[in-house]
Amino acid sequence: MNEIVQTGNAEKGAARIHRNEELIAEMTWFKAGDDHIVIDHTMVDESLKGQGIGRKLLDSIVAMAREENLRIRPECPFVVAVFNKTPELQDILFRQD
Repeated sequence: MNEIVQTGNAEKGAARIHRNEELIAEMTWFKAGDDHIVIDHTMVDESLKGQGIGRKLLDSIVAMAREENLRIRPECPFVVAVFNKTPELQDILFRQD
């Protein structure tokens, strides 16, 4: 499996996997406030479906967010579903008060 590479700046970023020069998986985020990011998009190539690639992309962004002391507001349907069924992620979930 090719390595997950994170790219971006303080305002937006992505976790991506390339095969040769081709983008085969991607999860994108943008900064939505001083304390949180929004994950808004996930794409995984059909050839990788069912291999847990989306979760690996999410885990890499979660690790980055924890390092940066940020919370995550999921908007992508895949990420919403993972957050809904994963108690270990509730500590990093952004909640609007």
